[in-house]
Amino acid sequence: MKRIWAIVVVLAILTTLTVRAFYGKGSEDAPEIVTEAATRGPIVSVVSATGTLEAVTTVAVGSQVSGTVQSLTADFNSLVKKGQVLARLEPSLFSSAVDQARANLVRAEAEVERLGVALSESDRQLQRARELAGRQLIPAADLDAAVTARNSAEAQVKSAQAQVTQARASLTQAQVNLSKTVITSPIDGIVVSRAVDVGQTVAASLQAPTLFSIAADLTEMQVKTSIDESDVGQIQSGQPVGFTVEAYPEETFAGRVEQVRLNPTVESNVVTYAAIVSAPNLALKLKPGMTATVHIEVARRENVVRVPSAATRFHPGMDLLERLDAPQPQGNAPADTVTIWLQNGESIQPVRARTGVSDGSFVEVLDPPFAEGTRVVTRVQLSDSAATKPTAPTSSPLVPTPPRRPGR
Repeated sequence: MKRIWAIVVVLAILTTLTVRAFYGKGSEDAPEIVTEAATRGPIVSVVSATGTLEAVTTVAVGSQVSGTVQSLTADFNSLVKKGQVLARLEPSLFSSAVDQARANLVRAEAEVERLGVALSESDRQLQRARELAGRQLIPAADLDAAVTARNSAEAQVKSAQAQVTQARASLTQAQVNLSKTVITSPIDGIVVSRAVDVGQTVAASLQAPTLFSIAADLTEMQVKTSIDESDVGQIQSGQPVGFTVEAYPEETFAGRVEQVRLNPTVESNVVTYAAIVSAPNLALKLKPGMTATVHIEVARRENVVRVPSAATRFHPGMDLLERLDAPQPQGNAPADTVTIWLQNGESIQPVRARTGVSDGSFVEVLDPPFAEGTRVVTRVQLSDSAATKPTAPTSSPLVPTPPRRPGR
């Protein structure tokens, strides 16, 4: 009987140890390894920016003279040809100025004729004085007076001729001012803005006021974008561009980088540079002033092995490596490599790889040390052990009490 009792006690102790070991092991849940497969495909790296659509050539048509708008022959969206009349200013004052300048010219020309006659008379008197002086019939003083009179008459003629030139120039200026009362288009294009109405007074005393804005050709437009200084080093002429506008959110328009301007713009200590993007507009859907969201393609790789960007940012700590029984990376990683962790059964193992182009979601792997389809670790999910682990018993199983012997 004692032997049987001893066996029962030993079995009870073993049962208690087994239960405690079971619940003790379950108190720590194994971390959940989250992976994604390395895939093969294209990667396109882009730089995003915003800009404003505008015509390639826009001419501001102004007035060089002041006056009242007499008539308008062009309006918004009017198609105009070079030399076509757009507006006329009231010309009466300028016509009067032309008449006055023409009269001044006639008077100056008449004065030249009068003084020319006087010069001819002085020449004849000088000729007679020289003949008489040669025969010693007049004193030398009379000859000198004749020479002086002739030279004075010649000078007066030259002065009158200068007055004629000045009067002719004034007439030309008055005629030009009169012609400027007719506002014509300097180019073929379309009127995109009109700033005056009939009866409005135009004042051009300090600067030429803008009356019309004419776009040369709306089938060829451009987007003027602002590129951050951190991205401008990647932008080059000829790079393909896709952009969208709010008017057509489902449609992507194509263009190319035409120019990166060197003049910086500084606002709130932020430095940006202007990049000009061509925007073909054969359907005339794009309008000047629209806001465009631009995506400039700075790099493209086709049919490359790529991994999620999260895989290159995953860096497990020492405690996690111990729980997963995973090896640590050996040595210092070269500057041009990153550590990517691969799933190895219920553990993980590190590999080093060189990376290339990234589009924000995927990263190109150069000379990949693993095959396409390999599961790469993006994160490790540590579950809440308190909520998932089973609860261990607070007391050990009861040890059976040996039976009493009869009579004791």
